[in-house]
Amino acid sequence: MEILYIIFLSLFSLIALFLLTKLIGYRQMSEMSMFDYITGITIGSIAAEMSTSVDDGFAKPLTAIIVYGLSTFFLALITGKNMRIRRFISGSPYVLLNHGELYENNFKKGHIDLSEFLVQCRLNGFFDLSQLQAAILEENGKISFFPKSDNRPATPSDLKLKPEEEVLIPTYIMDGHILTENLHHSGKDEKWLRKQLAAHGCTNPENVFLAVGNQNNTLNVYLKNERQGSEVIKE
Repeated sequence: MEILYIIFLSLFSLIALFLLTKLIGYRQMSEMSMFDYITGITIGSIAAEMSTSVDDGFAKPLTAIIVYGLSTFFLALITGKNMRIRRFISGSPYVLLNHGELYENNFKKGHIDLSEFLVQCRLNGFFDLSQLQAAILEENGKISFFPKSDNRPATPSDLKLKPEEEVLIPTYIMDGHILTENLHHSGKDEKWLRKQLAAHGCTNPENVFLAVGNQNNTLNVYLKNERQGSEVIKE
């Protein structure tokens, strides 16, 4: 009976975490502020404790989770409207390098040392600091690098080229099911889809594992098969 109760509490804590995540919003780890990161760890710890709190019940841990979740939610609303509070909570970006000059005080404010800075430079392909115009430590702890104009990759505008504008590529068939909403949204119909499938030697959409559009206004089709690819590519 106790095992069943633990299973119930575990599922209940998962549901509570899911609902709070929907309330707070989806954010990647790299986009989290320090406060978000700490709150997330705390909420997860409380949820784990709630799933095994057989004797004490789940009311107290659930209350704590709700308080942490609502605090994060309302703080996000406040920081979205007040720039000063946002800077206090999330921090501000620091210029580490600009025009060949390193700013020692900003290194100290950002709690980053020169060794770590040089490692990040090398990981981003800059082994020579003279190739950099600027480097900025962002609020999420990552460093943005701005190379000098003669060291950045060439763009079509540099080469005086005007490539055609690309559009979003819709998916039309997934695992044998026609996504009619995507067809209608892109101005296509099932007749066009079946014609494209026929060009690939396929008459039944159920045999299609994936079908996506392309920039040529045609279809890329991947048929279902029972083959298994090797774990590594052998040369």
